[in-house]
Amino acid sequence: MTNLHRYIPMTEQDQADMLATIGVTSVEALFRDIPEAIRYRGTLPMSGALDEFSLLAHMKALAGRNADTDRYKSFLGAGIYDHHLPVVINHMISRSEFYTAYTPLSA
Repeated sequence: MTNLHRYIPMTEQDQADMLATIGVTSVEALFRDIPEAIRYRGTLPMSGALDEFSLLAHMKALAGRNADTDRYKSFLGAGIYDHHLPVVINHMISRSEFYTAYTPLSA
């Protein structure tokens, strides 16, 4: 059994197995239908690796650039979004007995 861990990238064997499963011999062959003229061959402009604290701060800063209904008026939903929803509602609707048709009493 393969040891799966969410933070470990795939191995060369994993890649070979996936390519074999879909019937191609290489990653290049997988993308052969994309015209060469529109393929990006450069290096993406990304920062180096960040520790968790720095990444969270960076993502928060990026998210802060989005427009939201706390700072801007929105006319979507005709104002229905601007109401109080008791916390207990989320807990109630997450229970399966409230959203499934299954009941142990049905025959």
